[in-house]
Order: sequence, then structure tokens, then C-alpha cells
Amino acid sequence: MKLHTLNICLLSLFLSANLSYAAPEGGVVTDGPLTSLDKLETIAAVKNAPSPRRNIAIQQWQTTNGTKVLFVHATELPMVDVRLLFDAGSARDGAQFGLASLVSQMLDEGTATRSTDEIAATFESLGASFHAASYRDMFLVDLRVLSDSTYLDPALEVFADIVAHPSFPDASFNRIFDGAQIGQQQKKQSPSAQAGILFYQQLYGNHPYAHPPSGTADSLKKIKTDDLRAFHQQYFVAQNTTIAMIGDISDERAKAIAEKISSQLPQGQAAPKQVAVPPLIKAVHKHIAFPSQQTHIMVGQASMRRDDKDYEALYVGNEILGGGGFGSILMKELREKRGLTYGVYSSVVPMSAEGPFMISLSTRSDQTQQSLDLIRANLREFIRKGATEEQIVEAKDNILGSFPLSTSSNSSILAYLGSMGFYNLPADYLDTFNDRINKVTAKDIREAFRRHLNPDKMLTVTVGQGVDVAKK
Repeated sequence: MKLHTLNICLLSLFLSANLSYAAPEGGVVTDGPLTSLDKLETIAAVKNAPSPRRNIAIQQWQTTNGTKVLFVHATELPMVDVRLLFDAGSARDGAQFGLASLVSQMLDEGTATRSTDEIAATFESLGASFHAASYRDMFLVDLRVLSDSTYLDPALEVFADIVAHPSFPDASFNRIFDGAQIGQQQKKQSPSAQAGILFYQQLYGNHPYAHPPSGTADSLKKIKTDDLRAFHQQYFVAQNTTIAMIGDISDERAKAIAEKISSQLPQGQAAPKQVAVPPLIKAVHKHIAFPSQQTHIMVGQASMRRDDKDYEALYVGNEILGGGGFGSILMKELREKRGLTYGVYSSVVPMSAEGPFMISLSTRSDQTQQSLDLIRANLREFIRKGATEEQIVEAKDNILGSFPLSTSSNSSILAYLGSMGFYNLPADYLDTFNDRINKVTAKDIREAFRRHLNPDKMLTVTVGQGVDVAKK
């Protein structure tokens, strides 16, 4: 993951506005507070005051060689944000775990006509920022630059060159490989990282989601620059690309930009759909001994694809169970009532194939069994009884109250556009979001949780000191 930024003070003000990237599997992650340059000035500052919806008119089309494009014309900032999404995440690594990750780190290390230093200097002089990253489902490449053609045109030239013609030089590869190996060693020192790696390995087995996106120390040693070139040649093609754009440019200019980027890529073909994830046939518990006073716990199972009709019901239900912070059931039962943990959270991560439902927390090692018993008991109770009307109203208020803020910045809208295009969500997804959430009923939540979750066939992962953890 890389980010080149400008040193010039005036343009740095624009670029310091919060960047929001897609979360590992297409959700929206906003790091830090929105700045005044990157939010709507009309958002009320009064606590609990309703925030106005931003009018988001989404346009969709395809380029000449078949690349899907989503665009929003936004005049609040004299900026343009471009995101390219390739179906080229770590699920496309094959047996070379970490391949997509290395491609993302190497993408701007040089082209046939530009060195990495020249690329960095050009972006810096133009006030442009560049970002590349790979996750399990997707590979992202971002550009942010002023909309003035003096800055936009040359930035696009370099951006398109990086995406279409990376050279993957050996000298840069050796440096990045060394850094990646250091990262592998650091993960071995983190119980939470070890828990996450083990969780995906055990949950997904032989499925492409099983291996860590950054690979392993051994798998990275087998990757060569020719492998990076072959990966790029196969997946960085127009038919396997989605372009998302938002900014202060005309429709005609947006179409020209999309054509410019898409035309430099070979037409190719879209990557095949991900295979379905086989469900666990019984409960499984895996433990890693780790010399820490805290034990990290993860409980879950593969649950839902991104296009599943139960998405909203699971979203609202998860807000009640463990996704809603201090007001959630799990937080009240484990933290507030018993002081077993500083925080316990549940999440639903819908992906191209069945993404995971997860509950995670850290607790004192001698409290591991008690914590697990409470997690399982509360999960079973929630699946059996569902949510109360009071809980549903509160959850909906939290979700709908925060939604306007999640679409108030150009970068957060860009993340939504990218996810909509990548996962083939309808064009009115943002416009109908409130209505879809409001329509969720107690019956919807109860039935959705029963369809997608089975508390008797879940994976449990614990990383910490050896304790007698029953497989209940």
C-alpha cells in the first residue's frame, strides 16, 4: 500500500481531507474525522441533530471495450477522485500466496518510460495522491488530483501508464520482498493477527479465501517478477475492470477519462465467478499457544454473499447483536455486566462468495471459557428469539443517523461507487438504502439469522495461553 502526497502547502490542504478506502471486502472504512474541506458544510454540529442527505446522482455506462463506469458529478471540491477496481484480489493468487499483494506494492515502482522516482516526483509536483492495495476479493488503484486540467491531465497520463504498463523492476522487488518478510515476522508476534490467519484457514479450507492476502514467509520466497507480470497481464484487462469517479468535471470529461484509462488496457475477459464456500459440517475449535496474558477469541462461519437478499436483515440484526458498539447485546453481557473484555464485536463481511460472520474479543486467559460460554449462549438466544421492537428501532436509528455522514465526503461516495460496480449492485442502491433498512422487521431478522447462521456448526479460534477450552 502506497500513498504519494504533495509538499506544497495549499494543495496539501485539499489532500489532507480524509481519504476513505474500501474495506477489505468492499465495505466503507473512514479513518479519522472528516475535515471541513471534505464534508458538507451544512451538516449540523448539534449532537443528535439529523444530518441532511447529499443528493447523489449516479451515472453508469460502459466504455468502448466494455469497462463498467460509475460517475457522480460533485462541485463541492475542485477535485477528482478515480478508483479502478479489478477482480484481482488474493483470491486470484492461485498457489502463489501473496502474489496480488506484491503486485499492489510494485505497481508504481516504474513503467517502461518512467522510474519510480520520476513517478513520485510527478505526483508530488501535481498535488496528486496515488494508492494501490489488494484484498481478498478486489484490487484497488486510486488517484486524487485537482480538477483543473493543468494538474488533472498529466496526473492521468502517469496514472494510466502505471496501471497499464508497470515494469516490476528487480531492484524494487528485492526491497519490497525484504519488507514483506519483515511484515511476516511481525505478524507472528501478534496474537490477533495469528487468530485472523488461523480463522480464515480453518473456515475456508481449500477455498481461495483461506490464505492470508499478504501470503506467508514461505510462499513469498517462491514468487518472481515474471509471476507479477503474468498476474498483471491476466487480470488487468478492460473486461475485468470497474471505474468509479467523483469530482468537479463534466459528464463529457468523465467519459473521456474513462475511455483513456480503459483503452490502454487489453480487452481480455472477466475473471470467473468465485466458487461457493462449503459449510462446516460440525463445530470446530482450533487453539494456538501464545505467551500472552490475554487470549484472542474468534467465533464464526461463512455466511453470505454480497448480493444476498438477506443483507439488510443481517445488517440490522448484527447491529443489535454485536456491531452497534456499547449498545449491543454482546457488549452489555460481556463488558458491562461481567467485565470480561474491553470490547467484543460481531460483524458480517459479505463477499463475492460467502463471506464470514465473526465475533471477536480479547479476554484474560483464565476467563476464556466463561467468555466463550456467554458468546455461544447469547448467539443461540438471539437466533432463537430474534430482536425486540425496541432494539430494532434503536438499531435503525443508529444506522440511518450515520448514513448521511457516510456519504458526505467524495472519498466515501467513491468507495460506495466502487463496491456497487464491483458487486453489481443496483444503480439506486444509495437512494433506496433508507427504505430498505426501514422495511426490515423482527421476522426478517430472525429468519435471516436462522438461514445463514448455525451456532452448532461454528468455528472457534483461540490464541493465548493453554487453557481447558471445551468445544461446546
